[in-house]
Amino acid sequence: MFFSQMFKSSSSSKRVFSGGSGGSTSISGAHVDEKTAMGNSAFNRAVTLKATNIAQLPCNLYKRNGDHREKAVEHPLFSALRYQPNKKDSQFEYFESASGFLSLKGNHYALMERDSKMRVIELIPVHPDNVKVLKGTDGLPYYHLITENKIVGMDVMHHIKGFSFNGFTGMSQIEMAPEAIGLALSTEQHASAVFSQGTTLSGVIERPRNEYVSSLDTQAEVDNIVTSFMARHSGGVRNAFKVGLLQEGMTYKQMAMTNNDAQMVEARRMGVLDIARLFGIPPVMLGEAAGESYKSVEQTTLNFLIFCLMPDLKRSESAMNRDLLLPEERKDYFIEFNFSSLVRGDFKTRYESYALGRQWGFLSVNDIRRFENMAPIKGGDEYLTPMNMIDASTKESAEKMTQATADQLQQIEKILCRT
Repeated sequence: MFFSQMFKSSSSSKRVFSGGSGGSTSISGAHVDEKTAMGNSAFNRAVTLKATNIAQLPCNLYKRNGDHREKAVEHPLFSALRYQPNKKDSQFEYFESASGFLSLKGNHYALMERDSKMRVIELIPVHPDNVKVLKGTDGLPYYHLITENKIVGMDVMHHIKGFSFNGFTGMSQIEMAPEAIGLALSTEQHASAVFSQGTTLSGVIERPRNEYVSSLDTQAEVDNIVTSFMARHSGGVRNAFKVGLLQEGMTYKQMAMTNNDAQMVEARRMGVLDIARLFGIPPVMLGEAAGESYKSVEQTTLNFLIFCLMPDLKRSESAMNRDLLLPEERKDYFIEFNFSSLVRGDFKTRYESYALGRQWGFLSVNDIRRFENMAPIKGGDEYLTPMNMIDASTKESAEKMTQATADQLQQIEKILCRT
């Protein structure tokens, strides 16, 4: 379908938006694009950490049933989201690629294949470089598929966009903060150049000027000294820290280490912190643990979920509910990622939490089993009513409400061991 008439009225009604960027040269001198940015270890880890963690989360289609919800396994979209989005990609590969493109290009595109009832049965990813977004006279986006030279509408193209200035295409971290990324790249390039071409000496022997040494050396002699000196002392760590040997009545002079003077280590550390800040990732998850404690892995994971993953999860859910569900389906169906696996505590903490929830009547047996991805059991939807409603202001009552007893933990063990 070609919408040529939609873009012929005036220049103001035809707008072309390109997602992603061809790259730019930062003030620090480094060229910043997707390939160079991914060459930085911290940036690479940030993108892949985010993509793989999103990809491992189950994405399900649910159907509302009063106050309850159940997986809509009978709907063809359920299988496409949960198991096989298209004939080529697995569920993990599809969502990993989608998250990667959001980080690197600011946009994810996928063509939607529908059945006879117009329900989505397949999602076929399209590289963002092959798509240009057009604004039609109706104010809606249309998508120019460059390789096929045709334009499709929102009923054909599923589009997830990142933070946007124009409302039609998203922006990546590379577009929004090229200077921060460029500085990190320049620091790494400088460090590499120091070790590949630099001269690192533990000391040199100076040549004094006296009656045996001519005050004016020929250019050939100077070139010979420089060439032999560089050949002996530059070229990497193998030649590092050798003693320079000159001639005619020399004295040894100790030299300082230039990398420490330039604070190279600190500069590289700041590059990692900048990348972590861009993505909202705790620095310790990018290998920068200075000033942080490993005592609270659970809190670090929670920060990662809330400040890094959750915005993109909600962004993706909203776009999928808009594009993949028919208007008449949206009141009964919804799409949601299950991120409970990321916020689950350790074995002991989970059991204690379940015991308290069961004791105080806000968790049923089947609620607890669902948290552990176990099938519900008959009669497991009943909630207990606490008989000893007590004043929570006293110390003893507060401990009873927040600390599970041995009997309560034993009950949880029986619940989770039942088949």
